[in-house]
Amino acid sequence: MVIEFYWRPGCVFCSALRAQLDQTGLSVHEVNIWEDPEAAARVRSVANGNETVPTVFVGPVALVNPTAEQVVAAVAEHAPDLPAS
Repeated sequence: MVIEFYWRPGCVFCSALRAQLDQTGLSVHEVNIWEDPEAAARVRSVANGNETVPTVFVGPVALVNPTAEQVVAAVAEHAPDLPAS
């Protein structure tokens, strides 16, 4: 399992969350929704039809515009064996 981080260029919220997650040491797979139509559709499916980023998936959980603390809590609950980067 991986943490999937959906973002788009120019998103200051994405940049802020990325910097915070980098400090956690968690392994994160980043997906640019402007380059991947399926990724954009996946984000819309959990964000009331909007392309709200950052959106993070941890196993079965989708977090729309989460804090780093929310991502870490979701990892602890749903992916406690997830290796750090």
